[in-house]
Amino acid sequence: MNAHSPTPAAPNYVRPKDTCHQLGGMGLSTLYAHMDRGLFVKPIALSRRFVVFPQEEVTAIINARMAGKTDEEVRQLVAELMEKRRA
Repeated sequence: MNAHSPTPAAPNYVRPKDTCHQLGGMGLSTLYAHMDRGLFVKPIALSRRFVVFPQEEVTAIINARMAGKTDEEVRQLVAELMEKRRA
């Protein structure tokens, strides 16, 4: 990389409790229930006891909900976000 090339921005990650706060105070059990129903992305495990969510995925789901997307549309978005992680 030369001196004029922009450095790629590091992705931002948020912990589950911070994610719940962004979701309007949702409880952790509700967040995990949403994951089980396909309405929220699965966390990324950085260790056995430390998981995070990519901030851009959290924001995308919040924006979809604010736009009035149905549960089925949110499930599709979640599937797309999870597939993008695998790519």
